[in-house]
Amino acid sequence: MATLPALQLIQTLRARHGPVLFHQSGGCCDGSSPMCFPVGDFIVGDRDVQLGEIGGAPFYISPSQFEYWKHTQLIIDVVPGRGGMFSLENGEGVRFLVRSRLFTDDEYLALARAGRV
Repeated sequence: MATLPALQLIQTLRARHGPVLFHQSGGCCDGSSPMCFPVGDFIVGDRDVQLGEIGGAPFYISPSQFEYWKHTQLIIDVVPGRGGMFSLENGEGVRFLVRSRLFTDDEYLALARAGRV
């Protein structure tokens, strides 16, 4: 899911760059932030997991990060600061940030029944 400021920034980036996608990898530095790319500028890995969409943009995560975070609801937000070097929000004075909370038992059970975890 995404906060309203994140959805507004996604809309701005889509207006400038066309369709975009997000990738959350397990790397260090910029790779530990949600990165926004024009569709076609980032090659999604065969094993990457698509968690869903935010603001019409697909959101992918590396398999190792999915295993680590599969018990959590990821919430994409925007905070003041410098964006990732290769992420489209770089230079906007803000950056995307992941916030999270544990799924409730009922939410996790529903995801398990749907084959999502």
